[in-house]
Amino acid sequence: MRDTRIKRNNILRIVTIIMFFIIVTIFSNSFGMQNYYKVDFQTAIVTATTLNVRSGPGTGYRVVATVKKGEYIRVFAGVGNWYVVQVEGDYVGVVSKQYVKPITPGAGSSSNTSVGTTNTIASSDLSSDEIEVFNLINKQRINNDLQALKIDNEVQRVARIKAQDMVSNNYFSHNSPTYGSPFDMLNSFKISYKTAGENIAGNSNNSAAVNAWMNSTGHKANILNGNFNYTGIGVVNGSQYGKIYVQMFIGK
Repeated sequence: MRDTRIKRNNILRIVTIIMFFIIVTIFSNSFGMQNYYKVDFQTAIVTATTLNVRSGPGTGYRVVATVKKGEYIRVFAGVGNWYVVQVEGDYVGVVSKQYVKPITPGAGSSSNTSVGTTNTIASSDLSSDEIEVFNLINKQRINNDLQALKIDNEVQRVARIKAQDMVSNNYFSHNSPTYGSPFDMLNSFKISYKTAGENIAGNSNNSAAVNAWMNSTGHKANILNGNFNYTGIGVVNGSQYGKIYVQMFIGK
């Protein structure tokens, strides 16, 4: 399993490097050689109410797209006081550094309690599917004036075990034949919490899974529950749905 994750992460790094050089080449040809530099993060969150994505590093360049506050964008490089980015809809352009907040892997607060370490962004151990779902969930919370959830490493492990259990034992239910209810499972793994919840889904697409949750009253209530502040997300391939999604929430 770990070898698979290592290979996947290596592939993602190679793809990112290739994309970086392709985009730098495109933009160099478009508006002349600039002082490009690498950045130590790949994701940022928009802080402006509406942010223009421009075709070049300056307000004189045309607007190719716009993004809203709380949306996540992919960052490839820096050029002066601007970032070269990709936004939803696969638009590539440049945004002002002033209106985005970098999300650095591994950053965030830590906890010495029995529930383990936590991150405000997804741990580097998460799969690309799990990271995408995590970001989509936090986008919904931020858009509803709620604090972003943090990853709890122990809850993350339990969510992934539950997702694998659903695939291995071919069932779709909050109640596991192996571990019982989500609360039984959290307790058996000795995770402390004041309040807890669980969302499950079967889908072949990450965005579609989150959209389905947001269109379901009970699942949406969990996502937008202000009493929850930590989460874990398991996404496992191999079910009749394509992928099984398990998101566990806790408040402490």
